[in-house]
Amino acid sequence: MIEVRPFATLGGANHGWLDAHHHFSFAGYHDANRMNWGQLRVWNDDVIAAGTGFPTHSHRDMEIITYVREGAISHQDNQGNKGRTEAGDVQVMSAGTGIAHSEYNHEAGDTRIFQIWIIPNASGTAPSWGAKPFPKDNREGFVTLASGKPGDEGALPIRADARVVAANLKAGETAEYRLEPGRKAYLVPATGQVDVGGKLAQARDGVAISDEAVVRFVAVEDTEIVLVDVA
Repeated sequence: MIEVRPFATLGGANHGWLDAHHHFSFAGYHDANRMNWGQLRVWNDDVIAAGTGFPTHSHRDMEIITYVREGAISHQDNQGNKGRTEAGDVQVMSAGTGIAHSEYNHEAGDTRIFQIWIIPNASGTAPSWGAKPFPKDNREGFVTLASGKPGDEGALPIRADARVVAANLKAGETAEYRLEPGRKAYLVPATGQVDVGGKLAQARDGVAISDEAVVRFVAVEDTEIVLVDVA
């Protein structure tokens, strides 16, 4: 099953400094049919205006992955972690027993991010944060960005039975992603257009996938794909 969820059907709100779109129920947006996708709980498509951001606030028992599409995001938390994550790079925060953090756009222009929340395997673990560069020019097929699955060396670790991958395809190029039995995937093209198993997805559309062993992608235009593989 492959279901395209057009960007225009997403929930969200424009707060001026933040233009947020929600693939799943979040904050003031509620849709009983879009509560989660397996362990994937949140996928927010956020545009953060220059000089603004999220002031200090708390999370617990959630794996939070931030994929920076454009600009950069600056992180600081009460565990002493501090860093700036640029476009194409990824940061991971394991909230565990609780972490308070802020996220600001200190850049001259808008910052665009995907923020992805995945339900962890266990609650009550120690909080942590990390970031890593993943240059877009160095991607051959799908590159694993964050993972809690054995064997995914080089990826940022998360404490969930999940994997976050990305691919950059030129127009006409193809790629495949294999799903283990019983697993689901959710993907969003950050840019471009891509054919996903015979269905066309535009930039920022969501694509929910289940009961598929192999998913084939054909880039209609140059495209940047982010995909989450979950139980």
